[in-house]
Amino acid sequence: MAVQSLFDRILQGDVPSHKVEEGELWYAFLDIYPRRDGHTLVIPKQSVQRIGDLTPTVRNALFSGVVEVQKRLSKVFDTRDFTVCVHDGPLAGQEIPHVHVHVLPRTMGDAGETLMSMWPQALPMGGDVDHEHLAVLAARLSEVEV
Repeated sequence: MAVQSLFDRILQGDVPSHKVEEGELWYAFLDIYPRRDGHTLVIPKQSVQRIGDLTPTVRNALFSGVVEVQKRLSKVFDTRDFTVCVHDGPLAGQEIPHVHVHVLPRTMGDAGETLMSMWPQALPMGGDVDHEHLAVLAARLSEVEV
């Protein structure tokens, strides 16, 4: 039997959580180490590490759950803006080996940053665009068999 993740244990009720909403195939709860008030995690009830390993039905339900959570957060935080983030695998920063979507309500002055802050050494936005490199990469991605 595989080792259960923290999220598996939350789904089984062995570890407490602060439920925000639940669907047949997903569960949403407040992050215990929030980046800001209202930081919610939406997880599938199917225990897999990567989005691509979810069944299409569960994947669709998971993102419907994200929208349900956004509706609730919108009313409480008076916003329609969110940072929605998935760390899909350990090299992407995933700390719990179970798909989870971070949903953070965004408001003026909340101290949150943009995706660009994840790569502080990257070239700044603006300036010259390397269209030649992008064209080659796009062609390579389009031609690969999946």
